Amino acid sequence: MKRANSRIHSNIDLEKKGHQFGELMIPWSDNAVPLGYHPIPIINIKNSHGKNILIVGGNHGDEFEGPSAIMRVSQKISLNEVNGQILFIPALSFAAVTQSSRTNPLDNRNMNRAFPGHPNGSPTEMLADYLENDLIHGFDAVIDLHSGGKASFFMPCALVQKSKSNDLFRQNLNLAKSFGIPTIWVLGENNDNRSLNSAADRAGVPMIAAELGGGGGVDPEITDLAEMGILKILNYLNIYKSTVNEAPKKFDQVELSDVSASLYAPTLGIFDRNVKAGDKVYTGQIAGWFHYITEPNRPSTRLEFKRSGVILAHSNRGMVRKGEMLTLVAEKMVTSN
Repeated sequence: MKRANSRIHSNIDLEKKGHQFGELMIPWSDNAVPLGYHPIPIINIKNSHGKNILIVGGNHGDEFEGPSAIMRVSQKISLNEVNGQILFIPALSFAAVTQSSRTNPLDNRNMNRAFPGHPNGSPTEMLADYLENDLIHGFDAVIDLHSGGKASFFMPCALVQKSKSNDLFRQNLNLAKSFGIPTIWVLGENNDNRSLNSAADRAGVPMIAAELGGGGGVDPEITDLAEMGILKILNYLNIYKSTVNEAPKKFDQVELSDVSASLYAPTLGIFDRNVKAGDKVYTGQIAGWFHYITEPNRPSTRLEFKRSGVILAHSNRGMVRKGEMLTLVAEKMVTSN
């Protein structure tokens, strides 16, 4: 049940059976909409008494594989095929999605760094508060689909929170395995507690996120992977049955356990990358060259890996700024069935 102090409203009844199209309404007065609301499109399909799932895309507005996969799936499913509820939010940061912006242009906030939010805060803070304290408590599972956006590229992987509750962690892992991507990124002590994963963990709701490539466009193979992953989870939860490929037999679990293993830009310059996402790398191996393009008389630097691991993600930019991520290096923890 919605709390009295939340300012976010849905213009459809999410508890009503049927196939509905509506909006979450964010009351925010600015120059574009001085008196009214900013919309977030939603699709709600509810039938029978099965499990309920919330499927989110566009948490960051320059990540389009997730929204594309959600739109595909939402148009494949008819009401009489559903056992339970599917709430699709294809563009959570809708204003950001319309501008291909990582952050929300209404308040310049990062949606996935805003939880638990505030009911009287900025648009992003109000939405985070509504999701964590009102919406996700009513669901049996949550999926949040990401990619690297314009700035970076991730090897496809499912993300699970290493919850303090062993049972919840097990449920998260089972969701990730049913999604069907063979790499599972375990979010341990270095995870950001301002994310939707952390919000679901605090609510005690099983959840996975996914990282699905990147580049700021729509990669067809990775979007196919995301679409199949959604359908596999709907199968797993007995919400919607479809013909999908079997899940992999084995899964690699990785974790960003040593932050010093990753590489960051030492200053403004060009990262001449020598590796790609998914590569296994070793201590001392060359990651690439760093060119001081603004100081052409300065010799380029050979960048080497400080730790062995797997490249979880890399920068998708040539020109980078000081402190920008060049490569994320994860430690392979375990291979499981």
